[in-house]
Amino acid sequence: MLPVHFLFQWQTKEENFMNKQETARLPQAPGAYGRRTEKSVAKMLKNDEFSRWLGIKVKKLKTGYCVLQMKVRKEMMNGFNISHGGITFSLADSALAFASNSYGRIAVAIENNIAFISPVKEKDILTAEAKEQSRNNHLGFYSVVIKNQKNKKVAVFRGTVYITDREL
Repeated sequence: MLPVHFLFQWQTKEENFMNKQETARLPQAPGAYGRRTEKSVAKMLKNDEFSRWLGIKVKKLKTGYCVLQMKVRKEMMNGFNISHGGITFSLADSALAFASNSYGRIAVAIENNIAFISPVKEKDILTAEAKEQSRNNHLGFYSVVIKNQKNKKVAVFRGTVYITDREL
């Protein structure tokens, strides 16, 4: 994988990385997803401590589309020894945020819902794929499918965003 021209500072220390900086890498050359899309996501991530804590990695990114991945850790388990639902929801919400803000205008969630299909266990690798379904000048509608490392669907998420007139 080639490094991007900006840093995503959110990779966990356990991971193998190319240099001493903690940086995530996109699987394409700089600019492959479009400078505006990359700059928008980089700007969002600059101070995103929660995404850093989750250990989210950007796997694919383009305008209106995003794939994120993360590993479920012990501290993310609930009292039933399955992942807290908020972990899966947060991964999906981040995928929604990156996909909807990829145009360079600030978009904020106004309604989200999730259906949990299968339990998520410690050490599962979750992948969230956010796809734009429809977008107009002020509203965007997105679906996010979350799967585990066995390609088993664990949740489906739908989100609606309000698109402001402000640039990111």
